[in-house]
Amino acid sequence: MDLEGSGGAAAGHGKRGRESWRATLVLAYQSLGVVYGDVATSPLYVFKSAFAGNDIQHSAGNEEIYGVLSFVFWTLTLITLVKYVLIVLRADDDGEGGTFALYSLICRHVRAGLVPGGGTRDELMEEEKATGRRGERPVSRVRAVLEKYRVLQRLLLLFALLGTCMVIGDGVLTPAVSVFSAVSGVELSMEEHHKYIELPVACAILICLFALQHYGTHKVGFLFAPIVCIWLLCISMIGVYNIARWNHHVYQALSPYYMYQFLKKTQTGGWMSLGGILLCVTGSEAMYADLGHFSQSSIKV
Repeated sequence: MDLEGSGGAAAGHGKRGRESWRATLVLAYQSLGVVYGDVATSPLYVFKSAFAGNDIQHSAGNEEIYGVLSFVFWTLTLITLVKYVLIVLRADDDGEGGTFALYSLICRHVRAGLVPGGGTRDELMEEEKATGRRGERPVSRVRAVLEKYRVLQRLLLLFALLGTCMVIGDGVLTPAVSVFSAVSGVELSMEEHHKYIELPVACAILICLFALQHYGTHKVGFLFAPIVCIWLLCISMIGVYNIARWNHHVYQALSPYYMYQFLKKTQTGGWMSLGGILLCVTGSEAMYADLGHFSQSSIKV
C-alpha cells in the first residue's frame, strides 16, 4: 500500500510539473506580444539617432559602425539580460512588479512606510514583537538611516510616485509616437494628394489598440505574439542575408575593443551619441513592470 501511495504521489507531482511547465511556456509565448515586442523594436532607432547631428565621419574600415553595434550589443546584454533577467526580476513583491511593488517590498523590510497597511513604523514594530524577527539578524546601515530620518522616508515615497507617473506618461506617449512613426513611414510611398490621411489613420489605429485593452493581457498577448514572432523571424532572415551578402565580418563588433576605438576616434561626438545608443534598451522596464501579468520564469524563458 505504501508503494502504491508513493507511486501515486509521484505521478501526481509529475502531472502537476508538466502542467506548470505548460502554463509557463504559454505565458512565455504571450510575453512575446506584450513585453518583448517593445524590447525587440527598440534597437531599430539606434543607428539613426547615434549618427544624427554628431558630425561623426565614417572611415573606410567601418570602425564607427562596428563601435555603435558593439555598444548596442553590450548595452542589451548588460542592462536587459544581466540586470533585468538575472537580478531585477528576483525583487518581486509576491509575484508583482513595478515601482509601487518595489516600494512595498522596501517598506515591508524597513520601517519607512508612510501609507497605512504598507509597512509603517508601528505596524512593523508590532509584527517584529509578535514574531521575534528583529533579534535574529543585524540591522544594516541603510535600514538604520532610513528608519531614523523622516525626510528620507518622504523622499522614498516621492520617488515611488514619480516613477509611477513616468510609467503612466510612457504608456500614453509611446503608442502615439510609435503608431504615428509607422504611419509616417507608409506615407513616404504615397502620392502627394493622399498624404493628408496620415493623422486620421494614426488616430484610428490608436483607438482600436486602446479598445482592445479591456479584453485583458491573456487575449491581447495571444493576438500580438504571432505578429511579433513573424516580424522577428523576417527581420532575422533579412539580417542573415545582408550579413552574408555585404559584410560577413560584422561579428567582430561583438568585441568590446570597438567601443574603446569608437570613443577614442570620435571623441566628443562619440560621447554625445551615447544618448541615442541608450534607446536600444527602451522597453526593458516592462519586463519588471509586467511581472504581475506573467511570471518570473515565463519572462526568463
